[in-house]
Amino acid sequence: MAGQGGARAFAAGVVLAAALAVAGAAHAGNQKEEALADSVRLALSNAINDARPPKPVFRDEVGRLRYQGWFNEMSGRLKKRIPDDISRTEFLEAAWYESTRAGLDPGLVLGLIQVESAYRKYAVSIAGARGYMQVMPFWTKVIGDSDRRKLFHMQTNLRYGCAILRMYIDMERGNLYLALGRYNGSRGKPQYPNAVLSAWKKWEFAPAAVAAR
Repeated sequence: MAGQGGARAFAAGVVLAAALAVAGAAHAGNQKEEALADSVRLALSNAINDARPPKPVFRDEVGRLRYQGWFNEMSGRLKKRIPDDISRTEFLEAAWYESTRAGLDPGLVLGLIQVESAYRKYAVSIAGARGYMQVMPFWTKVIGDSDRRKLFHMQTNLRYGCAILRMYIDMERGNLYLALGRYNGSRGKPQYPNAVLSAWKKWEFAPAAVAAR
């Protein structure tokens, strides 16, 4: 009886895991490998291979204060998802750095991560996309060093994801809706872009509201 019970529990666990995997992969990234111009491939490769640490640098005190306000606000919102203070600090520093470096709103990137992986560092989609921003492994061959394991490294994953999203935005001439569709491999379909745009609203930052508290 104990063996049968264990077998039933194991089977139930497998079914549950499969259900969770499907649910978690509903919006997971499935970027398509496309023919890229040499200049685009070179620009992406240079962006990925930049070895500078993800530490925010500011031109003036206003910029530093804005970042500090953003960091404090986002750290509070993210605490339930990333409880460890050090891990959360490192994540937010990297998210800000890689987002702004790619010319993206950090709130957009945080919203995309919420939809893509629910902030799970080691998330893997049914299609094989990996990490926070659900980057497809083929990108490591196209613009990286072919080491797929690095997509589970926080900064590397964010760097790939931000650089790829920036490329898609440029390809779509600033049309974020279509660019998000490309990122998800579902260009022209509304479900994914709408999910990310909705999540983005949850991660927006209003400096005046923070300063007034």
